[in-house]
Amino acid sequence: MSDHNEPVFPEPPLAGDEAATLVGSLERQRATLAWKCGGLDEAGLNATLGTSAVTLGGLLKHMAHVEDTHFSRLLLARKPGAPWDTVDWEKQPDWDWTSAAEDTPEELLTLWQDAVARSRALVAGALAEGDPGSLGRYTTPGGESPSVRRVLIDMIEEYARHVGHADLIRESVDGLVGEDPPR
Repeated sequence: MSDHNEPVFPEPPLAGDEAATLVGSLERQRATLAWKCGGLDEAGLNATLGTSAVTLGGLLKHMAHVEDTHFSRLLLARKPGAPWDTVDWEKQPDWDWTSAAEDTPEELLTLWQDAVARSRALVAGALAEGDPGSLGRYTTPGGESPSVRRVLIDMIEEYARHVGHADLIRESVDGLVGEDPPR
């Protein structure tokens, strides 16, 4: 993994348009998670805090799953591919969290980075075709479709929640603290 003291840390624009602000905020959350998980070996990525079973490796794999399922399903009404399509989610609803212990740090980071790259491409395509108010192709049973804005905000919230977990776990592993990587 990369050295956690030299992250690439994007800053959302201070006065950007809506799309740039939303995407910039999501990129900041992604960079923070990468920083919190960076530079650790298997033991570091499998460390837990207190009675929680949440690990940094589990967070990476879970967020890879969320990246792949959230954007592909809501923007394109598409089911995600491997490895998510091979899991019996009814029998193993926490598979993304629990199976991470079987993966190396490099495998987890690559899985997450590849999912983020796919998501970036989907968002760029959606924004090239319209604006944040444009609707995704997924339709709820009630006949509603989410806007690109809503999909991005949901993802920002998901990252923010889990970056908080990552803060605590990483501090317990090696003392790394802070909201933002050093610049």
